[in-house]
This record gives sequence, C-alpha cells and structure tokens, in this order.
Amino acid sequence: MTPHTGPLALLHTSPVHVPVFEALRDAAHPGLGLTHHVATELLDRARAHGPGAVADDVRDVLRGAVAAGARAVLCTCSTIGAVAERANVGVPVLRVDRPMAAAAVATGPRIVVVAALESTLEPTVALVREEAAGRGPVEPRTLLVDDAWALFEAGDTDGYLRVIADAADSVTDADAIVLAQASMAPARHLTRTTVPVLSSPELGLAAAATAAAHGPRDGSHG
Repeated sequence: MTPHTGPLALLHTSPVHVPVFEALRDAAHPGLGLTHHVATELLDRARAHGPGAVADDVRDVLRGAVAAGARAVLCTCSTIGAVAERANVGVPVLRVDRPMAAAAVATGPRIVVVAALESTLEPTVALVREEAAGRGPVEPRTLLVDDAWALFEAGDTDGYLRVIADAADSVTDADAIVLAQASMAPARHLTRTTVPVLSSPELGLAAAATAAAHGPRDGSHG
C-alpha cells in the first residue's frame, strides 16, 4: 500500500508498478487518490495453471478493494486482465491494456504484440481481436522476447528494457507494435523504429481515472 488512498484501486502482480503509476498520476492526474494492491502470487499461478485458475482469488482481491472504498479498479497485469475485467464486483474493473489495444487497432491491421512472458501473448492477441471487432480484419503477430523476463526478475531493469527495445526495433512490416506488459513501457523511449510503439500504463490510467470520477455503475467494465 502507498500512503495515498482514494477512489481508484490498482491491482498489480509486481511491486515495481507502484512507483510507475504514482509518477503517472502525479504528472497527469494530480489529486487522484490511488490504493495499490500487490499480489505477486497471482501471476505465478496464472503462468503455471492458466489465468482461469486465479479467477476466484482475483475476484476476492477486487471485492476487498471495493469494500475499502474503491470506485473503480485498474488491473495492471496483462496475463490476468481478462479475468479481472469479467469479475462482477459492483464497480468498473478495467484492464490496463484495453485502451492500448484500441489505439493499435486504430493505427492499422498489422499489429505485432511483443511480450516477455508467453502467458501474456494469448490474452493480448485476443484483446486486439476483440477491439477490432466491427472495424475490419486484423493481422496480429507475436514476438516473445525469451531472455527478457529473467533480466526483470534479476532486477536488471536497464538490461530488460534494452532487449525489449531491440526486439521492437527488429519488427518490420507492421502498422503498430504493442508492448504487452506494463513493465515494458519505458522501452518505448529507447526504440529507434519508425513503427508506432504503444504501451499501456498512461492510456490505462487515464481510462481508469475517468471511471473512478464517474463512480460505480451497472456492470464491471470501464
């Protein structure tokens, strides 16, 4: 938890996201109270057994956030984002990568999804296809950066971001590159490619801030 509490709760599966979203809040949404819930074990189990295996536990965390006063919840983990979004807890629950997927689809049909975790690829591709429904066909491709997550887990953030940026720079014949995990966002500033590179934290927080301002309504989606 951070000292800042308020109408928007964030569910993270890594503590590294807390200062990232605090900084984004300070820059773009001053005065917005955030409450952070960090549950690293959810990602561990989702990677091992699939996101559906943690659906009940995700719902319990979300219900706890609502009971503590959250008017909206933002899930910052792409692997469990879909199960969080489907939870019916009485307030909007948003996945951080949906606005990014919508922006990618608006850019063009040839979308490359870059991830450091294989468990993130399928849900992100499914999200891109969902956002493209009614807009025309999309051609999502995936790029798994095999060595990146080991660097992240070892605390080598600079090395992690560098290999992600290098992977993005290797992409050709694309309309947009999607950095599928929130932890990848700073790599966008290291890339040299002319293909638009999209990340989720800034867009996701903006959508969640709007949802929190409007308050609960029927359904769980933002």
